[in-house]
Amino acid sequence: MTALLPTQRVTLRKPKCSSIMASVASVTSLADEVNCPICQGSLREPVTIDCGHNFCRGCLTRYCEIPGPDPEEPPTCPLCKEPFRPGSFRPNWQLASVVENIERLKLVSRPGSEEDTCHEHQEKIYFFCEDDEMQLCVVCREAWEHRTHTVRFLEDAAGPYREQIQKCLECLRKEREEVQEIQSRESQRIQVLLTQVATKRQKVISEFAYLSQFLEEQQSILLAQLERLDGDILKQRDEFDVLVAGEICRFSSLITELEEKNERPARELLTDIRSTLIRCETRKCRKPEAVSPELGQRIRDFPQQALPLQREMKTFLEKLCFELDYEPAHISLDPQTAHPKLLLSENRQQVRFSYKWQNSPDSPQRFDRATCVLAHHGFTRGRHTWVVSVDLAHGGSCTVGVASEDVRRKGELRLRPEEGVWAMRLAWGFVSALGSFPTRLALEEQPRKLRVSLDYEVGWVTFVNAVTQEHIYTFTASFTRKVFPFFGLWGRGSSFLLSS
Repeated sequence: MTALLPTQRVTLRKPKCSSIMASVASVTSLADEVNCPICQGSLREPVTIDCGHNFCRGCLTRYCEIPGPDPEEPPTCPLCKEPFRPGSFRPNWQLASVVENIERLKLVSRPGSEEDTCHEHQEKIYFFCEDDEMQLCVVCREAWEHRTHTVRFLEDAAGPYREQIQKCLECLRKEREEVQEIQSRESQRIQVLLTQVATKRQKVISEFAYLSQFLEEQQSILLAQLERLDGDILKQRDEFDVLVAGEICRFSSLITELEEKNERPARELLTDIRSTLIRCETRKCRKPEAVSPELGQRIRDFPQQALPLQREMKTFLEKLCFELDYEPAHISLDPQTAHPKLLLSENRQQVRFSYKWQNSPDSPQRFDRATCVLAHHGFTRGRHTWVVSVDLAHGGSCTVGVASEDVRRKGELRLRPEEGVWAMRLAWGFVSALGSFPTRLALEEQPRKLRVSLDYEVGWVTFVNAVTQEHIYTFTASFTRKVFPFFGLWGRGSSFLLSS
């Protein structure tokens, strides 16, 4: 492209900046006078109503379609509230021409047009030098320093950059979404932690309230026992004092009798002397004890009365530390996994066995041979605990534990760690740990309320009698996949209930 002649460049030069700014100000002021009072934009197809005010035809038409308080009354002007007839719109062609001219002036005199010209030559910019990354006018294009450079039209040069910008936008949007997901996840985690702290706070309050009541009861019991001991000691003291006083009185009488006998003349002294001596020599001196052996043994055995308190305190501390360490898991059962013979309650917290098959649609998640069910949510980290109350009404059985997310759902399921199941079976009269080979456990008491605790990182699945706090069994595993609370049930009338 050849450069323009100097005379041509002179005729095409833009107004100076000061004149442009003044023109812009005047045009802007004039444009404000021809704005639609409804949409606040430039008038489009301006029309005049009876009161003389002007509006866009479309804006006024939509305004008339809005129902008023009284449908029979004509609409009123949005500015002066004078009534007008909806069909009396008069096109204002002169005003439309004025608006068109103002819009044209705004385009010519907008401040941004100064940016479209070359500061050196006052020519419009058409080109972009990729070597120097400079925007060029026709004069700059013909300059010696750019003749050997790669110069393209603005739009052509902008194309590759738009593609790069689009790729950057996609990456940035993706990273922003990731950050937003992290924010959402961490916000949920914070909320969960706050809930856990609130639960722990309530647990501490309730446990110490229970302990306070228990200590008051134990104090009353121990003080009552001490009061009885105190009464028995005072009673034996009184009995001892009476007995000793009687013995002293008897000995005092004999001593007085002998002293008087010894002071008498020989004739009176010898009278019945043998009988008197026999009475003194054959006397039986009783040596009473102030405290009976039985009462002494009761006093010595009193510290044994505090052993239940000691055991209860130990259990309390173990239970409190355990429950503060593990997070109570609020479990709900997943009906999509339940065997058709298991009846789930509406709140998904209770299950009852039935020989009647339910009309449950088959799915890959549902157990079809093993009468089992999984919890709705599993765990991939953390320490969690939940309680299962078992009711084996007619000699049934209940299986409780955890299972891997890929545990077998179809066909025969062997309940053992190799199959992704770490569980215990409670049956009528015995309890078994379902390891590689089932182990029957000897327990002092058949548990009816079982606490299951999962430590995912360490790999422990622990079972405790939730009533006596007696440890029953612990599985050791190495978890690599998500694990779910796992339950099995068999036997008419058998059921279990979940709690955290």
